[in-house]
Amino acid sequence: MPKMDSLVEYTLELLEPLGPVQARSMFGGWGFYSSGLMFGVIVDGRFYLKADELTHPLFEAAGCERWSYDSGKGKGATRMPYWTPPTDASDDAHALLPWARRAVEAAQRAAAKKAPRAKKAAAKKKAGAPRSLKRS
Repeated sequence: MPKMDSLVEYTLELLEPLGPVQARSMFGGWGFYSSGLMFGVIVDGRFYLKADELTHPLFEAAGCERWSYDSGKGKGATRMPYWTPPTDASDDAHALLPWARRAVEAAQRAAAKKAPRAKKAAAKKKAGAPRSLKRS
C-alpha cells in the first residue's frame, strides 16, 4: 500500500469532525470512506467530494469545480459526480464539515439505490439457475 502523502494526511485531519474516516489508495489517487462508503477522492493532487442530483446544484452554486478527465478515446471529457469543496472550506475543518456531510449523504443515497438492483439481479440469477437433474 502506498504511503500517505501530506495532502492525504491533511485532508484526514480536516475531516476529523465528520467522525471515523479511512483513506485507501486507488488508481493513483486516494478514496475517502465513511462507514464503508466512498464519499471523497484525491485525484491529481485535488480533493473532491461526492455529489448527486440533490447536492450537485449546491456545489455548482458555491463555485466548486467538477472532476472530469479525458478518456483519450475521442469522446471528450468524462464528468464524474465529485466536486471540489468551496474555496473557503478547503482549509477550514468546520467550514468543510457540512460539505463532507452532504457527500456522505450522497454516498448513502447511491448505495441505497444500488441495493434493490443487486437484490433483483441475485433473485433473477437464482430463478434462472439450472436445476440439478434427479436420477432414479
